[in-house]
Amino acid sequence: MSYELIALLMFSTMMMMLLTGQRVFGAIGFVATIFALLLWGKGGAEMPFASTITLMHWYPLLTLPMFIYMGYMLSESGIAGDLYRMFHVWTGPMHGGLAIGTMLLMVAISAMNGLSVAGMAIGASVALPELLKRGYDKRMVTGVIQAGSSLGIMIPPSVVLVLYGMIARQPVGQLWLAGVFPGLLLAFLFLAYIMIRCWIQPSLGPALPLEERQQISWGEKFRLLRAGILPLVIIFSMTGLFLLGVTSLVESSAVGAAMATLVAWRKGRITRKVMEDTLKKSLAVSCMFMWVILAALAFGAVFDGLGAVKAIEILFLEKWGLEPWQVLVLMQLTYILMGMFLDDTAMLIIVAPLYVPLIISLGFNAIWYGVLYTITCQIAYMTPPFGYNLFLMRAMAPPEITIVDIYRSIVPFVLIMILGLALVIIFPQIALWLPSHFYVE
Repeated sequence: MSYELIALLMFSTMMMMLLTGQRVFGAIGFVATIFALLLWGKGGAEMPFASTITLMHWYPLLTLPMFIYMGYMLSESGIAGDLYRMFHVWTGPMHGGLAIGTMLLMVAISAMNGLSVAGMAIGASVALPELLKRGYDKRMVTGVIQAGSSLGIMIPPSVVLVLYGMIARQPVGQLWLAGVFPGLLLAFLFLAYIMIRCWIQPSLGPALPLEERQQISWGEKFRLLRAGILPLVIIFSMTGLFLLGVTSLVESSAVGAAMATLVAWRKGRITRKVMEDTLKKSLAVSCMFMWVILAALAFGAVFDGLGAVKAIEILFLEKWGLEPWQVLVLMQLTYILMGMFLDDTAMLIIVAPLYVPLIISLGFNAIWYGVLYTITCQIAYMTPPFGYNLFLMRAMAPPEITIVDIYRSIVPFVLIMILGLALVIIFPQIALWLPSHFYVE
């Protein structure tokens, strides 16, 4: 049997195990080890595991549990709820104002967490009931929360970009900076859509009633503004100090985690339950990501040993005769297709060992490609039938929001994301300008 056929068999076996509902790290690690044994004998079992030793020497890995802890601390202590209350009061008087405030909340949560699930949980539990109570269109606000939460994997500290950096062996600091402007671009496009849509159809996002606005004094407004500034201080202490070159990547994560804890303590939100829930959830998610990364490196080592990277390069360029830009577009389409069935971590594990070396050989920038991958993951998160965010929303939404409502709600936002993806492809400096000017080793 040729190595190409073995690689195809290995890939299809892994896909079959993933589709049966096996744990991602278990399925991928098992396939890597079994095929290493079958191909190279008893000593082959050492090959995939030897590649994982490099992970233990990868210093930026320390950022992962720090940022996960910071996000859960802000969520569990209710600081994110304070931030939404501030946006609620200051943006409520305009049509669609609460939806705009919700999107701004999602951007802030993304800049403090790095996971889409945190934004989804806060949006669905804090913002969604308030929006529905105020008479907002259920489909529009459902789409707002799903689209806004997806920014968590783009805006630093994006955990997905950290994983991409580990697996693709690219500097996480550069990837973070590359994600800033594309993430803000998508947020701006979302906000523009909400404002234009509610201006054309005011009934979709009614403004707060005048009598309710009059009940809120200017003193209360400024008190809420001060409460909302604290999370922004956390963002600056983490990202701002890194951009200024004061702290390294790992130091920034430690500063962010410490600041989140201090702010929660300052507001009297630190209780035994908050600490237990934060630490347990942080440990569970961090361990999950660690196992996934180990399995990914093991799988990549065996796959690369088969010459699969060279095989796919020959397939695209020689047998199919595709141009480099056609190959790039084809890769993005495969991400969207896989995203209908798999989450972003599984997709990254499957294709990064194949696509990243090919992208570099074609002359494309691997940092820029990491941003394209992440935007495409955002699209895949909300693409039926099995988009990750669709099922999260279905689990968290009230009964009056049906699965049909959820599917229909994401259509305009997916189109906006495709527009954003096209802009970053056409104008690579949207992603590359910041890391080229401010990156500090």
